[in-house]
Amino acid sequence: MAYVDGFVIAVPTANRQAFIDHAREFDQMLMDEGALRIWECWGEDVPEGKQTDFRRAVQAGEEETVCFSWIEWPDKPTRDAAFAKFEDMMKTDPRFDPAKNPPPFDGKRMIFGGFEPVVMLGD
Repeated sequence: MAYVDGFVIAVPTANRQAFIDHAREFDQMLMDEGALRIWECWGEDVPEGKQTDFRRAVQAGEEETVCFSWIEWPDKPTRDAAFAKFEDMMKTDPRFDPAKNPPPFDGKRMIFGGFEPVVMLGD
């Protein structure tokens, strides 16, 4: 059964292209490890809510854009194996060294989780 990882993060609006470049590099590694689809979405219509909203969830500032991303996997074991490999790579691969390849956002404010689909419509 398919498995999905979802992410929401605030990205400095000025870093849009750096975010796209960063996503292309790291997302390709996930595709190489079995991800079926990855969508990186730049916030365009992200309204302020009365109780809570995406902006508050990631503490987005005035000069930041909320991005929403997800990864579709064929199943949870494939995802778990890919993430285990990435944990090992983070210790040795220079692409994961924030001093040499800084991410274009504050990862501490990212919210994320893995989800089992329960209703799927369309392609």
